[in-house]
Amino acid sequence: MPAVVATMSLSLDGIGAGVHQTEERPFGEVPEDALHRWMFETPDENRPEIDAIVDAGAFIMGRHMFGPVRGAWDRDWRGWWGPNPPYHAPVFVLTHYPRASIEMEGGTTFHFVTDGIHAALDRARNAAGDRDVHVAGGVSTTNAYLAAGLVDELALQISPSIIGGGLRLFDGIGPYRLEQISGRTTSLVTHVRYRVLPAEAADSA
Repeated sequence: MPAVVATMSLSLDGIGAGVHQTEERPFGEVPEDALHRWMFETPDENRPEIDAIVDAGAFIMGRHMFGPVRGAWDRDWRGWWGPNPPYHAPVFVLTHYPRASIEMEGGTTFHFVTDGIHAALDRARNAAGDRDVHVAGGVSTTNAYLAAGLVDELALQISPSIIGGGLRLFDGIGPYRLEQISGRTTSLVTHVRYRVLPAEAADSA
């Protein structure tokens, strides 16, 4: 059965983004190179993991992952990625404000979902067919799906940095028990993939 896989780049202390996001600071008050040097500086070394991040039949992301616009959609924001985003599949963006779908180059279409995480997942599964669904972030969205027990696997990219403060994966959602599936270390990051075990396994640990 296709899996729901949550993917995220983290610091060693579990920070996936900073607060006070702006258009000039997509990751808030966190230096971009603290979390994503591996992707931009050594892409060839990390090509299998980069390809795996975007290898899904459909994606789900939070509104802050899509962009810095708050409140009603009062500008024609189309994401951080330019005219040809890397997803090349349907992307379901969680928001409280309706907006018409946006078709981009390369097969990416952004759909805006106003009726919650379960509805977004249902739509993503229908769109993905027999392929996996990826929860692409940000931190609050991933935590919401983890808290609801809707994530089958975690694919984490752990950078050797200590940030100290910001938005932290796993805040307020435990307990969880994970089973490691794979791990690989490159020069700037450690890639770890986990299977999320059922709640009763965590309770009995």
